[in-house]
Amino acid sequence: MKPIIISLLFALCSIATTAAQNNLPLLRISSTSQKYNISQPWEKKAAVTIRGIGILVGKNQIITTAQMAADATFIEIETTDSKTSMPAKTIAIDYKANLALISVTETPHQELLAKMTPVEIAANPKLDDNVQAYQVEDNGKILVTNGSIRGADVTASFVEGQYFLAFQIKASMQGAANSFTIPVMKDDKLLGLLTGYSAEEQLLDATAPEIIRAFLNDANNGEYIGFPSLGIDISRTIDPHFRSWLKLTDSHGGLFIKHVTRNGAAHKAGIQQGDVLLAIDGNEIDRKGYYKSKNYGPLYWMHLIAGSKKTGEKVTLNILRKGENITKEVTLTKRPEGIIPSHMFGKAPRYLIKGGLIFQELTYSYLKAYGDKWKTRAPISLLDAFNHPEDYEKDRQRLVFLSRTIPTEATLGYEKISSAIVTKVNGKKIADIPSLVEAFKTPDKNGIHTIELDGKLKKLYLDAATASTADANFLKRGLPSLSRTKE
Repeated sequence: MKPIIISLLFALCSIATTAAQNNLPLLRISSTSQKYNISQPWEKKAAVTIRGIGILVGKNQIITTAQMAADATFIEIETTDSKTSMPAKTIAIDYKANLALISVTETPHQELLAKMTPVEIAANPKLDDNVQAYQVEDNGKILVTNGSIRGADVTASFVEGQYFLAFQIKASMQGAANSFTIPVMKDDKLLGLLTGYSAEEQLLDATAPEIIRAFLNDANNGEYIGFPSLGIDISRTIDPHFRSWLKLTDSHGGLFIKHVTRNGAAHKAGIQQGDVLLAIDGNEIDRKGYYKSKNYGPLYWMHLIAGSKKTGEKVTLNILRKGENITKEVTLTKRPEGIIPSHMFGKAPRYLIKGGLIFQELTYSYLKAYGDKWKTRAPISLLDAFNHPEDYEKDRQRLVFLSRTIPTEATLGYEKISSAIVTKVNGKKIADIPSLVEAFKTPDKNGIHTIELDGKLKKLYLDAATASTADANFLKRGLPSLSRTKE
């Protein structure tokens, strides 16, 4: 989604100060993470370390982005003067909203943070308001970049398809260390966290304070729940022929609901695939998905849900169904993952190796591994499941597929088979990897495993004894495990 540019250019300048001259409770964050290898889920990739700036927002609570803490194996907090380093842990994280809350783990360091005054969260700003972005050099010098809020939009900053309110700020940032993410302040209160910067356009994106407040309120209210969702996937209604088929008049906007997530909020309220979403709580949705907000102009419809409501609250939807206007009250819930998870941050991918056949659960991350053009490069069978999950949901918790085949004596003739969706093994329906592992425990009386697939090649046959020998050889050659059944 493109930023909404609203105001005139604002004169900018960067001011360098020392840590001693600044009273804000800024802290360096160093995070080392290791992600799993998508194509070989039994191993991890090389460790990567990133550095950013967090800020104290409560007692032993340092806020940063989820990107800083995702899949972290070690997190260290450091004072801006580099005199004290403190091991830390994540206490709440929301990958979709791109926010994380971190605390130091050792008592002396907790006492050190207790001497600092946490910042308050800024009130919702107005367009053209002046703000400051804070960077910290390795030598402790603080760089303050002044800027002006130029626009607002609902953007996805970490997990694709998950949109939250952010501000576009005109600011000429300097290159500096520890700047993977930095706080943006307004009147010495936290406005947001840097989630993106375009040096060419001199625009930075910062999470809106209302999103940060909702995150902190949830995190401080016991177990973290997360932002609500309707649990629908939509298409725009721009095409005139499509609109005519939907019986939409020129006076209507509307979004076509192409999928309703099983057990999600919309599903429980009786919203159906094929409905057209016309309005949320009286806010009319146009044919591109925008409504008119009072403060920021056109905003994407998701802000009326994730940015404005809490999990458990109700919204009223105006729906067009087969030409008839109906009203539905929906109790918002956190969106169920469905059979194809939107991300795997903080989770270990489940898999099974049997005789050289490698089985995995399909995830968005797996499809993205095909590169920027994954929508055309990924296997057609997997893309169909991604685009039409409703056709595959029955009797499934996850979508298990045969990702590839390692040549062994057990897989002779099957070497080129890959990307095939699994339906049954030994007559048992496959709902996920744990059910697959269980199904392989009972070959037929002749010691043969029968694997049923969704596609042209309907069945594979695997000799259980030969497969077990191949599995033993994999372990002897250093494979850490033949399966993982827990995320």
